[in-house]
Amino acid sequence: MDKKQTNYAFIDSQNLNLGTSRDVIKKGKKVYTGWKLDYKRFRIYLKDKYHIEKALLFIGYKPGNEAMYTHLQNMGYVCVFKPTLDLTEGKTKGNVDAELVLHSMIEFQNYDRAIIVSGDGDFHCLIEYLMQKDKLEKVLVPNEFCYSSLFEHFSTSENNILSFVSQLKDKLEYKTRK
Repeated sequence: MDKKQTNYAFIDSQNLNLGTSRDVIKKGKKVYTGWKLDYKRFRIYLKDKYHIEKALLFIGYKPGNEAMYTHLQNMGYVCVFKPTLDLTEGKTKGNVDAELVLHSMIEFQNYDRAIIVSGDGDFHCLIEYLMQKDKLEKVLVPNEFCYSSLFEHFSTSENNILSFVSQLKDKLEYKTRK
């Protein structure tokens, strides 16, 4: 990879968080044990491995979480907020898919290559478009055991653009500081 390239990461924060932190059960058997991602280490990994100059983190905005947002920004993320909705079941909805696609197009002329961080099949058309324009470097799927089957054809031997954050647990797991 040319170090002079300007590369951007477009990160679906909810997909990344849930993809690494949740256990995955298939056919009644645990196939994956979740862990806590160290977002600071992840930002450094993106910079060192993929020369990411700008890491856009798409995240639902909830009042009261300002300290967390500031902390993420201090680590080098550009937070792009989506208003959230409080659903009747006590859950919060803040789907960032449209914002991620929109910003990848707004920024299109500003980056040479993009990294998409998500396992959500809603980004299939964006990934294909970026591939056609030779603007896609990699798709970092949070969990190798739980991602959209629409991504399966991206992992052919001649076109292996998928990598898995779950395989980087030893490098990127949050460890309590003593």
